[in-house]
Amino acid sequence: MSLTKEKKSGIFANFGGAATNTGSIEGQIALTTERISQISAHLQLNKKDFSTHRGLMKLVGKRRSLLNYLQKHNLTSYRELIEKLGLRK
Repeated sequence: MSLTKEKKSGIFANFGGAATNTGSIEGQIALTTERISQISAHLQLNKKDFSTHRGLMKLVGKRRSLLNYLQKHNLTSYRELIEKLGLRK
């Protein structure tokens, strides 16, 4: 259920500008969001998997800190990214 190389390079191509641009903050946030959605789907089936729940909470915190960084340094890119990913309503 992990992300394949093709899926990761597709995420970085869509959000980071190029498939090899793995350091872009937008790509990292998009990749983390994809992992969060996969883990959330896993936890809906396995409600008592508490170690995975802890990992999910750590990922959500990491995404929050990356979003805070992006918001401080590039507000327009932050707004476009949360619109694309559908994080805020």
